[in-house]
Amino acid sequence: MPDPSAAPLLAVRGLDAFYGDIQALFGVSMQVAPGEAVAVIGANGAGKSALLKSIAGLLRAPRDAIVCEGEPIGGMAAFAVAARGIALVPEGRGLFPSLSVEENLMIGGQLKRAGPWSLQRVFELFPVLAERRNLPSTALSGGQQQMVALGRALMANPKLLLCDEISLGLAPIVVRDIYARLPAILAQGTSIILVEQDIVQALKAAQRVYCLQEGRVALEGATKALTREQIAAAYFGV
Repeated sequence: MPDPSAAPLLAVRGLDAFYGDIQALFGVSMQVAPGEAVAVIGANGAGKSALLKSIAGLLRAPRDAIVCEGEPIGGMAAFAVAARGIALVPEGRGLFPSLSVEENLMIGGQLKRAGPWSLQRVFELFPVLAERRNLPSTALSGGQQQMVALGRALMANPKLLLCDEISLGLAPIVVRDIYARLPAILAQGTSIILVEQDIVQALKAAQRVYCLQEGRVALEGATKALTREQIAAAYFGV
């Protein structure tokens, strides 16, 4: 379990974010402790993906608005953010269709960061990928492709894993299977931010939750301390 008294691994402070001239986030603040899973929920267009993209360096952000281990990283290039130990599992998986399962995974290890995750450890976490390591990623089911996307991010040995809609388009039984692997990831000391449409799964997996509404934090707190009524009111803005 994360230590609530520990300094945050990640702190987002009053973040504004834009897609061109359109503002997506308005003064968003959040924290993630070492070894903690945090859920970010909200309706479509609430700003969830904009938050992850800002953290990952894919959207411009003020330097001091995003701090990792006490160092400002806002506005850093995505490769520099990745080198600091932040890995994104993008919505839609973003696999390379011309590459095999193993080749897609190995791309995640290009940074050669020290840590517990290796090709063998990823295959232990997702045994089906070991069986299909030489197949093109296009030959896999949607759930298996999501496992490859997660495994590729883990190959970077991240301190913080950003998961953008990992349940999207998957059958409930597949979603449960993937979520069943998250405790093993947390056990290695990796923190996780879960942006998720499957609110039930996200709240089960996370210790704390932030609910975004129209680009602002409408509710935050420990998942066990919030009622369904509070979450629903913040989610729908009622």
